[in-house]
Amino acid sequence: MARIKIAIVGVGNCASALVQGIAYYGRRKAAGASGLMHWDLGGYVPGDIQVVAAFDIDRRKVGRDVSEAIFAKPNCTKVFCPRVPRSGVKVRMGRILDGVAPHMKNYDPDCVFQPAAARQPDRAAVVRALRESGAEVLMNYLPVGSEKAVRFYAQCALDAGVGLVNNMPVFIASAASGEWAERFAERGLPIIGDDIKSQLGATITHRVLAKLFSDRGIKIERTYQLNTGGNTDFLNMLDQTRLKSKRISKTSAVTSVLGQPLAARDIHIGPSDYIPWLQDNKLCFLRIEGRGFGDVPMHVELRLSVEDSPNSAGVGIDAIRCIKLALKRGQSGILYGPSAYFMKHPPRQYPDDQAREMVERFIRGEDRE
Repeated sequence: MARIKIAIVGVGNCASALVQGIAYYGRRKAAGASGLMHWDLGGYVPGDIQVVAAFDIDRRKVGRDVSEAIFAKPNCTKVFCPRVPRSGVKVRMGRILDGVAPHMKNYDPDCVFQPAAARQPDRAAVVRALRESGAEVLMNYLPVGSEKAVRFYAQCALDAGVGLVNNMPVFIASAASGEWAERFAERGLPIIGDDIKSQLGATITHRVLAKLFSDRGIKIERTYQLNTGGNTDFLNMLDQTRLKSKRISKTSAVTSVLGQPLAARDIHIGPSDYIPWLQDNKLCFLRIEGRGFGDVPMHVELRLSVEDSPNSAGVGIDAIRCIKLALKRGQSGILYGPSAYFMKHPPRQYPDDQAREMVERFIRGEDRE
C-alpha cells in the first residue's frame, strides 16, 4: 500500500521524470542507489510515493493512464525508466485558463500543447477528484506565466485539504501579502514554494559561485546567466509577458547571496532562447566579473549542460516527502527550511549550507515550524 499519495497538475516533462524516478528507485535498494539527496527521508523512500490523480489539458494525454501519458508528446525528456507500471489512474481534463500561451500555436504541432476538446472542470469537480483519490500532496507543474491557473489549483488544494508543492514561479508561498501562507496555515496544511531549484542546475551553481566570490573578498561587478533549451518550457517562455515572475525568482535567488547589491544593468538572469533540437537538454552560459586584491580584475565563465526535468525531479521527490512528514506531525503553513533549500523564490532566503541544515533538522523533527 502506498504511504504517500500525490496528485499532479501538468503531466509534462517534469512530471514524466518524477514518475519515472518513483518506478526506477522503487526497484532498487539503498546500497545501489545514486542520484538522490536522501534515500530515506523521515522513514519514507521513493517507492512509497504513488500518483493517485493527474490533470492535463493536452488531447494526447487526457484519458490515458499516467504511465502512458508521461511519454506522450510534446514531452521530450530522457526516458531512463521505460517500464513504468500501469497506475490505473487516468489523466483528467484540467482547467486551461492562462495555461497555454497563444504564440505556441505557430510552432511544430509535436512541440506544442494541443488542448483536448473535453469539458473543462470547475473548482468543485477538481476538489471532488482530489478528495476521492485520497491525495495528500499536490504537485504543481503548470507552465511559467500561468498566474490564474496556479491560483485556481492552489485554491483547489486548500478546499480539498491537500498539501501543496508549488514548483512554478507564481508567488503563492512567497506572496508579499502573506495571504496564501495564512490560508494554508489556517487549514492545517503545509506548503513548499515557490519555483523549484534543480538538483544541480544553473541557479544553485550561480549561487554557489557568487557566494564563493563574496566569501573570498572578490567584489562582483557584473554577472549574467543565459539559459537555452528545446522543451515546451522554453518555447512557452519565448513570450516575454509570461516571464516577469520567472526573472524575479531567478534573479533574487542569486542576489540574495551577494555581499552587496548590484545595479539592475549589471545583472541579467533568465531564459534566453528556444532551440528545438536541444529538447529537454538545458544549456547554461554563466559569467561573473569581479575585482580581487589590488582591484585586479578577474572573471569566471562556465557552460553547464543538464537534462532539465530529471534535475528538477531530484528535488521534487524530497519536497513530496517533506510535505508528508509535516502532515504526519500536524505542521502547517510554510515549511521554511525545505522552501529555502528546494526553491528559487522562498518566503525567506538563506545561504544554501544553512538551508540544507534547516532541512536536516526538519527531517529529524527538531524544527517544528
